[in-house]
Amino acid sequence: MRVSILPQRLNISRPHGRDNHLHAKLSALVSPRNGDMSAKGNSGSMITKSPAGPQELLARLAPVYGPLNWKQRRDPVSELVVTILSQHTSDANAERAFGQLVDAFGSMEAVADAEIGAIANCIRSGGLAQQKAPRIKTALNRIIQERGSLNLDFLRELPLAEAKAWLKALPGVGPKTAAVVLCFSFGMPAMPVDTHVHRVARRLGLIGGKVTADQAHDLLESVVAPEDVYRFHVYLITHGRQVCRSQRPLCESCVLAGICPTGLERLGVATPKRH
Repeated sequence: MRVSILPQRLNISRPHGRDNHLHAKLSALVSPRNGDMSAKGNSGSMITKSPAGPQELLARLAPVYGPLNWKQRRDPVSELVVTILSQHTSDANAERAFGQLVDAFGSMEAVADAEIGAIANCIRSGGLAQQKAPRIKTALNRIIQERGSLNLDFLRELPLAEAKAWLKALPGVGPKTAAVVLCFSFGMPAMPVDTHVHRVARRLGLIGGKVTADQAHDLLESVVAPEDVYRFHVYLITHGRQVCRSQRPLCESCVLAGICPTGLERLGVATPKRH
């Protein structure tokens, strides 16, 4: 049974007119009290100065999206396959393709033994079936070769960096896929950064404008407390889908607008200068 980790969608509507007192309210919310969060990454990428740190962001988002307690979503091998399927498509398409894969083969062991063409036929609804089918089959067989069976439970005993490196050595597994498996199957403090998390983090000034999604995984992990990584990821991805959209973000009704450099700029509110 599929376990959803995302809170129920909120019905957030755009106000019909800009509140005449909006600028004053937002200006009052902005404070220069937070310290410098700058830190260089390995490629000259930066965690930038931001009006708010992760704790304040979580404090503002929690009342909107509700409390979150980690619970394993699915076993790690299944999570790995679903995440490979989710590459360059929607979660809904990936879930549909995974369900068809399970219905057709019954187990991941059977998928590992199947012909690539048969796997591709089952996952066409997820898109890029000709690319994803060999990745899935090769990854599953690599796990069997390395570990003797399709079992990734040993990863929970490894340091985070080693667990990430082991997964990223598998074909078709990059930083996001590795982080998703470790975060959602083991509860490890790995930060998955998809397009929504990346966009929201950049707009909030948590990472620099030139930081790529791949670079952002380690950078965000370095500023978010390990016990908060899961909540931070889920809140940001939900906020990115519902409010901080790629096109036409709902800054006027955003609970982060008063501490978001991009939101303040879009709403025409000047942020206080640091001294």
